[in-house]
Amino acid sequence: MAKGVLLDLGGVVYTGDAALPGAAGAVDRLRAAGMPLRFATNVTSRSRRALLRKLRDMGLEVAQDEIFMPAIAARTYLREHGLTPYLLIADALEEDFAGLGGGPPDAVVIGDAGRKFDYERLNTAFRLLAEGAPLIALAGNRVYRDGDGRLSLDAGAFVKTLEYAAERQAIMLGKPAPGFFAAAAASMGLSPAETVMVGDDAEFDIAAAITAGFQGLLVRTGKYEPGAEDKVTPRPTAVVDDIGAAVEWVLRERGP
Repeated sequence: MAKGVLLDLGGVVYTGDAALPGAAGAVDRLRAAGMPLRFATNVTSRSRRALLRKLRDMGLEVAQDEIFMPAIAARTYLREHGLTPYLLIADALEEDFAGLGGGPPDAVVIGDAGRKFDYERLNTAFRLLAEGAPLIALAGNRVYRDGDGRLSLDAGAFVKTLEYAAERQAIMLGKPAPGFFAAAAASMGLSPAETVMVGDDAEFDIAAAITAGFQGLLVRTGKYEPGAEDKVTPRPTAVVDDIGAAVEWVLRERGP
């Protein structure tokens, strides 16, 4: 039974700065059917404000509270624990962490830092971890489909580097953490069993969501590679061509 939907963004709704064909229409169909939805994304290359503007420029009417992204969860975590972050993230995301702390950094926050993943910054982060700072990871994805159509390294590879070097376990606040999916579903007043996750990453979107109690639809867009569904356990609930086909599936399976 499908009563609500979590949509990944990169590779499902858009690639690079362009909406995928039929994406806006598919979202409109969900809204017309009265189906609640959230955009559950590991985007850490831009702020929530900038992401909202990007989606609206693509013709998608999205409310701010419909966007679930790790930076917002991380800000809440840091504030609740009185921590000052050392930010190993993209410059464009820093506004979501403005005004936190005030003392010397005593926590490491790592996301998609791109070219900022150099030795000096990684080593600074390592030294803080070695002194006892927690490692807060905004995402664990291995790769993403870049604007040039090719796969690129994602933040997960650098999270693993710091975990290995510091012999520490990251606090994961984005996908594939079960709590991330559950919080997005709960914001719609739904349980995991009533919610469908739609994504292009067989492991971190789909297998992780199914393990957390969701149904999972893998789309053949974005970073999808033929046979990806055969390399993960549990397997996707279904594999569909794109977001339009995913919406068709959800509307067929929706509850009363």
